[in-house]
Amino acid sequence: MSKKSSPSLAAELKPFVAPFRFDGSAKFQLKSHKTDEKGGLDKEKAEKILEANRKRLNDFQEKLYAQDRWSVLLIFQGMDASGKDSAIKSIFEGVNPQGCDVHSFKQPTSHELDHDFLWRSTIALPQRGRIGIFNRSYYEECLVTRVHPEILGNEKIPPKASKNWKFSMGDITERALWTRYMAVYQDIVRHTSTALAPWHVVPADHKWFARVVIGSAIVGALEKLDLKFPRADKASLEEFKLVRKALLNEDKG
Repeated sequence: MSKKSSPSLAAELKPFVAPFRFDGSAKFQLKSHKTDEKGGLDKEKAEKILEANRKRLNDFQEKLYAQDRWSVLLIFQGMDASGKDSAIKSIFEGVNPQGCDVHSFKQPTSHELDHDFLWRSTIALPQRGRIGIFNRSYYEECLVTRVHPEILGNEKIPPKASKNWKFSMGDITERALWTRYMAVYQDIVRHTSTALAPWHVVPADHKWFARVVIGSAIVGALEKLDLKFPRADKASLEEFKLVRKALLNEDKG
């Protein structure tokens, strides 16, 4: 089979990504997404896909770093115990840590509170050639204050402002407010999804399938960047030959 007729990774992994991808082009209803979805897989098959995606991700990350043109930002949002930490650890197992940065946004420090709510996220954006991972993000600002508007009074902001980070992330475990949180999540996905930065609503009852969905979405996105190792120009190749020759002469000496 020729290279041109081979299916792309994105096409191969589409069944595990497309059903959960929302880019704002259609109406979104959170309740229509089942949390126990398995995508026709069992755990054994899922582990094989996950391992293949780890190898693919490692290859793409090396090229991303070497090419030094693109950067990738992954944002993980979810309730406590939704599996964010373990998913990040599992999916990026074996990937060179020098090419990835993970930022877990907890309750802000006094220094962070002296800036606007986007500041600490902005300075954590990945450099070109790197993958940035946000474990929670500035989207908490759209979530927590909608469920707990009373906490705005504790923030150092003008009376009519509507932004605050004065909140312990551990408080999100308030199960009595689950319905309200889900309603706000639905609004966030509806109003912030775009073709360039879509949300993927990942079913999390089965961690092994959640990791297949997340890993497949990342690999498919990286493939679209057409990443390549930089090619040396003619002058550089000639210089490499001279360096090699000099090193060989040293060995002879």
